[in-house]
Amino acid sequence: MSKHAFVFPGQGSQFSGMGKALYESNETVQQLFEQANDILGFRISDIMFGGTDEELKQTRVTQPAVFLHSVAAFKTLENASPDMVAGHSLGEFSALVANNVLSFEDALKLVSIRALAMQKACEMRPSTMAAVLALSDEKVEEICAEVQNETGEIVVAANYNCPGQLVISGSVKGVEIACERMKAAGAKRALILPVGGAFHSPLMAPAKEELSAAINATTFSPASCPVYQNVVAKAVTNVAEIKTNLINQLTGAVRWTQSVQAMVADGAKEFTEAGPGKVLQGLVGKIHKEAATNGVS
Repeated sequence: MSKHAFVFPGQGSQFSGMGKALYESNETVQQLFEQANDILGFRISDIMFGGTDEELKQTRVTQPAVFLHSVAAFKTLENASPDMVAGHSLGEFSALVANNVLSFEDALKLVSIRALAMQKACEMRPSTMAAVLALSDEKVEEICAEVQNETGEIVVAANYNCPGQLVISGSVKGVEIACERMKAAGAKRALILPVGGAFHSPLMAPAKEELSAAINATTFSPASCPVYQNVVAKAVTNVAEIKTNLINQLTGAVRWTQSVQAMVADGAKEFTEAGPGKVLQGLVGKIHKEAATNGVS
C-alpha cells in the first residue's frame, strides 16, 4: 500500500518574511504565532516577518522560527493524517508534534531550551561544520577517523543529506585539516559552512545534558504514526526510545539519506515537506528519484 510521509526541515531553511503569508491568511496560524510569542517571551513573529538575515541566523531565533513555521504549515492542512513522519535535525521536534507525541507548547519550550543550550556550547569552544560534495560516505568517515586519531582534534560525519552530500562537524582545526584531505581524496568541494558551531558532534555534549533534563521532565504521548528518527534511521513508536533518540541526536549524526531509504522501503511513495523552503524535497528527490514530492509553506 502506498504511504504518505510528512517531513520537516531544520536550521538553514529560514528567510526574512517566513510565515507572513500564512499568518495573514489563517486565524489558527495567528493564534499559534501569538502563543509562541508569549511562550518565548519575545515577538519572534516580528523577527520572522521583518528581521534581517543576521537576526534570523541567531540559533536562539532560528530554531523556534523554523519549528513554528513548520507546525503552522502542517496545521493548515485539514485532515492531514501522515502514515509516517521525519524531521531533519531540529525538524524532528516538528515531526513529533505532527504525530501527536508532543504538544505544540511543550515542543516549542524544548526547541527554545535546545537552541540556547546549543548556542552556549558553541561559545565554549571554536567549532564549525563543512559540506563535502561528491565523495562516498565511507571515504568521508575514514578521513574523519584518521584526522581524529592523528591530531586529537574532533571531526565527525554529522549530516548524511543525500548520496554525495555529507556535512562534517568538529573543532575548527579538525574540520580544516579534514577538508584539505577530502579535496585531496577527490571531493568536488569541501566547503566550511557559515554556522555557529559543531552541531551533531561530541562538542555538543554540554547542551545534551541540559536538553536531556528538559526532555525527561516533559510529557510524551503515544505516537499516532511512526517517526523515523535521525540517529537510528528507522521507524520508532516507543516513547522511551523516542526520548533517548531525541537526546542522542545532539551529539549523533543526522542520517537523513538512510531515514528516507527506510521510509521508502516501508512503503512511502509521497513526501510532503511542511515548513520554510524546499530543501528536503530536493534531498528526497536525490535519494529516491521515483518519490513524489510537494510542499506546504
